[in-house]
Amino acid sequence: MNPSFVLQRALPTSSRLVFGCMGLGGSWDAQPIGADELRHAAAAVDAALEIGITLFDHADIYTLGKAEQVFGRLLKQDPTLRERLLLQSKCGIRFADANGPKRYDLSREYILASVDGILQRLGTEYLDVLLLHRPDPLMDAEEIAEAWHQLKASGKVRHLGVSNMHSGQMALLQQALPEPLVANQLEMSLLKHDWIENGTCFNDDQGKGGRVWSDTLQYCQRHGIQLQAWGALARGWYSGAAPQDAPAAVHATATLVQQLAAQHNVAAESLLLAWLLRHPAGIQPVIGTAHPGRIGACGAALQVKLSREEWYRLYVTARGLELP
Repeated sequence: MNPSFVLQRALPTSSRLVFGCMGLGGSWDAQPIGADELRHAAAAVDAALEIGITLFDHADIYTLGKAEQVFGRLLKQDPTLRERLLLQSKCGIRFADANGPKRYDLSREYILASVDGILQRLGTEYLDVLLLHRPDPLMDAEEIAEAWHQLKASGKVRHLGVSNMHSGQMALLQQALPEPLVANQLEMSLLKHDWIENGTCFNDDQGKGGRVWSDTLQYCQRHGIQLQAWGALARGWYSGAAPQDAPAAVHATATLVQQLAAQHNVAAESLLLAWLLRHPAGIQPVIGTAHPGRIGACGAALQVKLSREEWYRLYVTARGLELP
């Protein structure tokens, strides 16, 4: 199986980069969408399309639903836009309300209701991909499969994936599903590199203290599940936004990123994405910024061919410690 771009098989027009829409729609409150928010969203989407992005990633909670709403307005303004892109959204996170605290809900009823809300806000008849946003400790694989059968049969969702799940959770869910999961979206970047540490330091004390990945990376590779990396731009810490009190390794890495970016004649953002793209797992970076300029700065990522030595220089500098 060629892992270079797994989701291509399910979504032939999908791009190697994904635009994350969390920054659209304005503030995380009940403030209505205005003309400024609409213009901002239009500029961000145009910038993403300009660099070849065709897959747009949403979640029903982003700016409390306003990210999907403002995107839906763009689709309404230009009916041809829906034909030129792929829509992905997530469900399963519920904020605190009169019924309970912040919680995860992958019950059949909540999944079905969430998809209806997503489609209504986006103003579209179907999603190309639905991701289950967070693993619900009370999730019942058979119940999720029932919801999936109904969504698939109704034409509301074409493909199913997950987000923030480890290999055991995916395996449990997959055994109840008639079709393969197509994606798993996880936090992966040069800054949050424990997904690498889990492999390089699994038998060494340096590997302790990070999140336990087990064989999640390898499970996705073996089963053709597209790895999507949220937080791919490392919070902007390596491209000019690092706080002064950040660890020394952060500042050293930021300097190295700038040096290598200049050598490759690209922006720092493109170099950071190129580091992810260099991994043989075929990672699909999600661009989280909604700033048109920074989106454009990601456009050369596919043109950068990091050497093995450059890749390791970035990794070792970011970890701040020589490999065991």
